[in-house]
Amino acid sequence: MAELTRAEWTSRPELARLVAALGPGNARWVGGAVRDTLLGADVRDIDAATPLVPKEVIDRLEEAGIRTIPTGIDHGTVTAILDGGNVEITTLRKDVETDGRRATVAFATEWQDDAARRDFTINALYADPVTLEVFDYFGGVADLAARHVRFIGDARERIREDYLRILRYYRFQARFGSELDAFAEDACAELAQGLKGLSRERVGWELQNLLGLPDPGATVARMRERGVLAVVLPEAGTHEIEALAHLIAAERAAGLEPDAIRRMAALIPAVPALAETVAARLRLSRSQRDRLACAAGRSPDDARGGRALAYRRGVACAIDRLLLAGEDPARLVGWE
Repeated sequence: MAELTRAEWTSRPELARLVAALGPGNARWVGGAVRDTLLGADVRDIDAATPLVPKEVIDRLEEAGIRTIPTGIDHGTVTAILDGGNVEITTLRKDVETDGRRATVAFATEWQDDAARRDFTINALYADPVTLEVFDYFGGVADLAARHVRFIGDARERIREDYLRILRYYRFQARFGSELDAFAEDACAELAQGLKGLSRERVGWELQNLLGLPDPGATVARMRERGVLAVVLPEAGTHEIEALAHLIAAERAAGLEPDAIRRMAALIPAVPALAETVAARLRLSRSQRDRLACAAGRSPDDARGGRALAYRRGVACAIDRLLLAGEDPARLVGWE
């Protein structure tokens, strides 16, 4: 039987107060907080699952003096407002109908029904908030130890429920994976065209999540090899995949944090109009569009005029261009 090691977040008094308000057996930590604690990684967001329906959650928390916001009430999610960080509490659910973009769900009473509707085994881990016992219905603890990103049940069925899971699979592979899952890889490639039916915002956001990881280069290259990248970013060819690898190395050598928009610029040919088109297609913000287009305007002359470029186009763009050119941006870092 697996147990969570005691981490700072598991001992927060306000979380104990929240659990007490919901009542014995009515809350378990779930998802990323459990997974990341088992890995010894930092935990940012805390989610809880409960068999209580949303109204009961709200009533019990308000009675205990804990403010709530019905952030996703139609899907059973209530957010508890806490000083140390909010907690999303979601009623146990099971899928009734899916169309590849969204699911119709019904509330459930069994923890395993809730686990079965999740995407990967490593995300379907629950922990008792008092004893820290981990409940693992699909072998997620073993998969986590093996760095194996595996869909729950049939990969094709999970993907058809929500095609965004293809991009999530690659993101989790880039973050946690070492052992490739042949069934998952084949399913993602086979069903990649389903990504075209998703909202552009969801695709753009998931791409940014992937590109913002420490080193997604090998994963992005594999996405291209399997025909997945061509569906969401057809502009990225062999040269652009190589440019991404060089950029990641340049960022690391310069001691700079990963930057998703800069890396997206590496995956697009250096043509400002094309960058504008990609930004519009992925529904990027205005500032992100401007930055992507500025990076696409790079030229061999950039390396000779770093500060002059910064004066003309801004420091962020100048740093992007220097890194994309393989140049050291040290003279501009921290410079206003």
